[in-house]
Amino acid sequence: MTDGRGERKKRANGEASRQRILDAAAEIAGERGYEGTSIALVSAKCGLPASSIYWHFKNKDDLIAAVIESSFGIWLDALALPADLAPDLSYDLVDALAAQIGKALLDHSDFLRLGLMLVLERRPDEPSARTMFLKVRHTAHTRIAEMFGQFAPGLDHDTVHLLATYAVAAADGLFIAKEIGGDDIDLIRLFEVHARALYDLITRLTGAPPAG
Repeated sequence: MTDGRGERKKRANGEASRQRILDAAAEIAGERGYEGTSIALVSAKCGLPASSIYWHFKNKDDLIAAVIESSFGIWLDALALPADLAPDLSYDLVDALAAQIGKALLDHSDFLRLGLMLVLERRPDEPSARTMFLKVRHTAHTRIAEMFGQFAPGLDHDTVHLLATYAVAAADGLFIAKEIGGDDIDLIRLFEVHARALYDLITRLTGAPPAG
C-alpha cells in the first residue's frame, strides 16, 4: 500500500508540474507569439528545469500544441446546454448559452489566441500546434452544427453546416474585436447579440414563430 500511495503521489506531482508548464507556456506565448516562445523562457517562468519540460513534451511545438488542446478542452465544456433550462430554442436559452460561451472564452482564450496567430502565418513546414488548432476548430464546428441540428431538425445538412461555419467565423471576429478594444469591448454582450441574430435567422429559415 505504501508503494501505491507513493505512485499516486508521483503521478499527482507529475500532473501538477505539467500544468505549471502549460500555464507558463500559455502566458509567454500569449505575449510573445509562437516564435518568441522558448523552452528557456518557459523554464524560467514556471521554475522547473528544462529537463522537466522535455520529460513532458518533445519540443516547443509539442508544448504549444498541448496548450491549445488543454485550453480548448476547458472552453468546449461551455457548449453544453445549461442544466436548469429546457432545451427548447428560445431567447432565454440563447442568452444563457451566449453568456456561458462568452465567459468561458474570456477565461480560457489561449487556444484561440495562439491558434489564430498560427493560421495567419504562412510557413513551408506547418507546426503541429497549427494542426492541433485546426483539429480543435473542426471539433467546435461539429459540436455547434450538432446543436443547430438539434434545435432546428428541419434544416438540411448544407444549411446547418453553413450556419455553423458562420457562427465559428463570427466568434473569431468578436474575439479579435475584444483583443483590439480591450476593456472597452463587452465580449459577453457581443456574443448575446450574435446568438440572437443566429436565432432570428434560424427561425426565419424554419418558419418557426419568433420568441416572445
